[in-house]
Amino acid sequence: MIEKLKDVPDTIAAFRAVGEITKEDFTNLVIPEVEALVQRTDKLNYLLLLDTELKEFSAGAWLQDALLGIKNITKWNRAAIVSDSEGVIQFTNAFSVVMPGEFKGFRKNELQLAIDWVAEKIDTIK
Repeated sequence: MIEKLKDVPDTIAAFRAVGEITKEDFTNLVIPEVEALVQRTDKLNYLLLLDTELKEFSAGAWLQDALLGIKNITKWNRAAIVSDSEGVIQFTNAFSVVMPGEFKGFRKNELQLAIDWVAEKIDTIK
């Protein structure tokens, strides 16, 4: 399931993934939230906290995630994936090379730092 993170700035779309993630999680929550944010701000600042294993994402969820990226390709500004998986963090950091915008991986104990970075409260991360 994907749930919206509470107590985050309204300039970001922030979510927590826990347990099994399905296509419906994206179509019913993530995509409408992202579309509303892009409509309001003309850019996409996105955060996903992974409290589940990647194997818990269904094929439909992966497809919806890919379509989200493609549909909003020119709007990506900042995206953070928060996980304690070194592979996920490295993949996210490398994604900035091929996609518009900035992508960064953060550890779970850096969640507030990730929120502040995505919300553009801070400019650089060391």
